[in-house]
Amino acid sequence: MGKFDGVLLASDFDNTLIYTEDALRTGKPIPPLSAGNRAALEFFMEQGGYFTVATGRALPAFEKLAGMIPTNAPCVICNGAAIYDFAKGEYLETALLSEKSRERGQQVLDAFSQVGVEAYHVENVIHAVQINDSIRAHEHLTGVGVEEKASLLDVPLPLGKLLFEAEREDLEQVEQFIRNCGWAKDYELIYSGKTLLELTAKGASKGGMLRKLAQRLGVAPENTYAVGDEGNDLSMLEMSAVGFAPANCALSVRQSGVQIVCDAHGDALAEVIAALEKRYS
Repeated sequence: MGKFDGVLLASDFDNTLIYTEDALRTGKPIPPLSAGNRAALEFFMEQGGYFTVATGRALPAFEKLAGMIPTNAPCVICNGAAIYDFAKGEYLETALLSEKSRERGQQVLDAFSQVGVEAYHVENVIHAVQINDSIRAHEHLTGVGVEEKASLLDVPLPLGKLLFEAEREDLEQVEQFIRNCGWAKDYELIYSGKTLLELTAKGASKGGMLRKLAQRLGVAPENTYAVGDEGNDLSMLEMSAVGFAPANCALSVRQSGVQIVCDAHGDALAEVIAALEKRYS
């Protein structure tokens, strides 16, 4: 029996588990998982805990990174649009966008020529429309090339999410446009970065999928924990028995009442696991 038997811990990837902002902004490679975080995660799993990653990245953007992270549970990907089991190489859960979502997304692009979008097909392809500097920077960060399309209407279904990309002030106009059209009630509309606005199906959030994963694993809500740094992490932080965040987290996360650990440049996950060890000692 290990001290973490029946405990599930989920971590965001970018700027939580590994600090990737420099790679996004400068073109530098994504750094490796720190030795401190790796040792702590291996200890957590050796003691019976389930560890997984809950990321906004789609399958093609995360599968090449999955091997560098020690996990022993399926991962929440595409900002909560799916649960993917890397050990089996298959989706366990999906929450997909409708054809109407694709049409609405194109209306957004028609209204905002400076805004681009990545459309995440569940079969390992990312299409892009109105490619801009933000998309190119994100393309470098993920290490996955996009397939350009003239219109979202040319992008094949099924889609897990639409990722609008531009400067923050432009994305705020996009968000308001979507709300003014009365569409927001049909979706999860969340910022996952300064230049990233994510649109997924209603209920397709990290928190919603983490809850489903916990149920699959037989983990009780009071033994489910999450750590994240951005607005798209709030749903899983709020459903967590205790939510954790690195010191570099967004203000909205900090104000949500999470427990703050060290900056993601350091061993943030090691601090989280040390806190959990006290709870289960």
